[in-house]
Amino acid sequence: MTLSQIDTIADDERPLGQAMLRGIRCKCPACGAAPMLRAYLSVRDTCPACGEDLSHQRADDGPAYLTMLVTLKTVVPLMVYVMFNHNMNPTLLFALSALLLVAMTLFLLPRFKGMIVAFQWAKRMHGFGDDAKH
Repeated sequence: MTLSQIDTIADDERPLGQAMLRGIRCKCPACGAAPMLRAYLSVRDTCPACGEDLSHQRADDGPAYLTMLVTLKTVVPLMVYVMFNHNMNPTLLFALSALLLVAMTLFLLPRFKGMIVAFQWAKRMHGFGDDAKH
């Protein structure tokens, strides 16, 4: 491997872990300085800080599936535990469980969207890479 090939590989690598952490914080995966989302779930076309084109993202239903997976795997066992081990009014249990589900969903959904967009950016998927090289 020549030095120019090593430089090209180093330039092509995008740190996945750093990008994912930036995505979870809803920041641009390239610079981490500016918000990636312009509204609750709307991804900006370009980063206002570094100019990275984010319009290529295709998160689709991924954030919703991940949100459902995490929230339901957390709330349902907790609900079953409380139901069998504590004498709680079923209406109160339902209300508290529904409140927890809604709160977790509203918190996690944009973070999972940012994480999926950051993963796509780091792996150069859906137009995030230089198409001339590939």
